[in-house]
Amino acid sequence: MKPTPTSPAPRVREGKVLIVGVGGLGSPAALALALAGVGTIGLIDPDAVELSNLQRQIVHQTADLGRPKVVSAREKLLRLNSAVEVITHHERLQAENLPRLFHPYDFVIDATDGVATKFLINDGAVLLGKPFSYAGIVQFSGQTLTVLPRQTTCLRCLFPDIPSADDVPTCQEAGIIGSLAGSLGMVQAAEAVKYLSGDGELLTDRLLTYEALAPRWRAVTVKRNPRCPLCGVSPTITALSSEEQDQTISCAVGGETSVEWKREKESV
Repeated sequence: MKPTPTSPAPRVREGKVLIVGVGGLGSPAALALALAGVGTIGLIDPDAVELSNLQRQIVHQTADLGRPKVVSAREKLLRLNSAVEVITHHERLQAENLPRLFHPYDFVIDATDGVATKFLINDGAVLLGKPFSYAGIVQFSGQTLTVLPRQTTCLRCLFPDIPSADDVPTCQEAGIIGSLAGSLGMVQAAEAVKYLSGDGELLTDRLLTYEALAPRWRAVTVKRNPRCPLCGVSPTITALSSEEQDQTISCAVGGETSVEWKREKESV
């Protein structure tokens, strides 16, 4: 007998989740959401499947080489659960198209490959009032945080300005272990399902980190900054800008850059 996904709760079945990036983080997140029965899954990615990335992009196969990632992923998700609606956006996320792409969805998963793009997602989500899950990985370390706009800590609370290229190693320089991407992507999917269902406690105001070599999971308390230029008392960022994104610090295609927090940390 062919296995079928468990019947989802009504709020999950009616929910809409957007995944930005169908690579190492986005692949496991998309598979998990489809099996959870999330009603609508949106996929944004401008790139094609490449052989060098298959070790961590588990939704794709060698037969998909050269095909758009969003098309490849959609086929796999519908095979898992034909009741799910999968909407593909074969385009690069930019300041100009972000409002159009984010508007129909209830929750956003940031599974992107550039630090500037991560801040674009953060800024757009906060300005539009869209809850989202951030995650980043590099080498054997990963981290994830859920943001409820103007209620909990956002990336700008911790970094008013985008880190420079010298502060964040690229995937080409540092490398990534594929299974780590899978672990963090599954956590992001769980956050989306919890948000839709209203069950459990979200990873808000806490940065969940995983050190695979230790191995050790740790939750680090982070605080919303009243002087945040985006969500603070007197915000200075009131619209999206393409200028910062043009300075994207790029990980390998489909890779996932990890922002190393340099604030005071408190273990929980």
